[in-house]
Amino acid sequence: MSSFSDIYGYDTIKEHLQASIAMDKVSHAYIINGGLGAGKKLIAKIFAKTLQCENVNRENVNSENINSDNAGSDLNTADINPCNKCHSCIQADSDNQPDIIWIRHEKPASIGVDDIREQLINDMQIKPYSSRYKIYIVDEAEKLTVQAQNALLKTIEEPPAYGIVILLTTNADIFLQTILSRCVVLDLKPLSDELVDKYLKDNYDTTDYERRFAVSFSQGKIGRAVTIIESKEFAQLREEVMHVVKYAKEMSTAEIMSAVKNIANYKLTIDDYLDLMAMWYRDVLLFKSTNDTNFIIFKDQMSLIKSQSVTMSYEGIEDILNSIDKVKIRLKANVNFDLVIELLIMALKENS
Repeated sequence: MSSFSDIYGYDTIKEHLQASIAMDKVSHAYIINGGLGAGKKLIAKIFAKTLQCENVNRENVNSENINSDNAGSDLNTADINPCNKCHSCIQADSDNQPDIIWIRHEKPASIGVDDIREQLINDMQIKPYSSRYKIYIVDEAEKLTVQAQNALLKTIEEPPAYGIVILLTTNADIFLQTILSRCVVLDLKPLSDELVDKYLKDNYDTTDYERRFAVSFSQGKIGRAVTIIESKEFAQLREEVMHVVKYAKEMSTAEIMSAVKNIANYKLTIDDYLDLMAMWYRDVLLFKSTNDTNFIIFKDQMSLIKSQSVTMSYEGIEDILNSIDKVKIRLKANVNFDLVIELLIMALKENS
């Protein structure tokens, strides 16, 4: 059972969404923009569930507040929450609410025009099954092809009264300007380290080191910090990264190819893999520059950090960090995964 109180750190966005429900001024199209683990899905789920709730408290608001640029701040939005008891809320919590539709796509790299036409455009012509709205949530919307965006545009421009589209994306810049101009864009900016740290302190039993590592890695995204604390897979991912940064210098060609195959197992979490690797070399660079351990993240690996800070040059570390950035760009451009990773390990070998 979830409500707006479960959304941590985005008070302005929460108030905006709650006020729009209270005033019955809900837009037909939203873009929720934020990095991995920022909370896009959580916000979309709670917003959709509240919109469909059979008992949500929609207030009568006078015209002065409706016309005010700060309408949300003049309202008591605390009561605008799903009841978590009605049939619709129960269905939403189990992902079975028939009028909250998540768009699926078979191709991992793109969401095509056929996906949008079949699951959204054509389906929206059918009235809601049991609710006030019919809400379509498109996750990973940055994968929408230009053709899919153009097909979606007319639906966003002239939706039926009950139709709402919510696009979740890590990069709103890829959308056509015509799409952007017709959507309410909600940007989930990175939260402060202090706020992420407080959330972990309040909700998890962790050591100071575990919490500091999670906060540093999260880059202001609570969901990402939680993954580090909760996930056994993340601990294994960290070990894999440590193996590569530790032994890259001595790797033979056969060992490099073996490492590439191992890393291929982490295709779905490759951003985490690369971010961990970048954190490592930033630690090496920081220690080489300052000889200060206070701001090192991998404090449990100080011996190796000290050793690499001596043997590696400033230029070599910078080259590795630049190579990691290039890998991210190339993978987003769908360059061959194995080739890109092989080139990265070669850069580590040459500069270690």
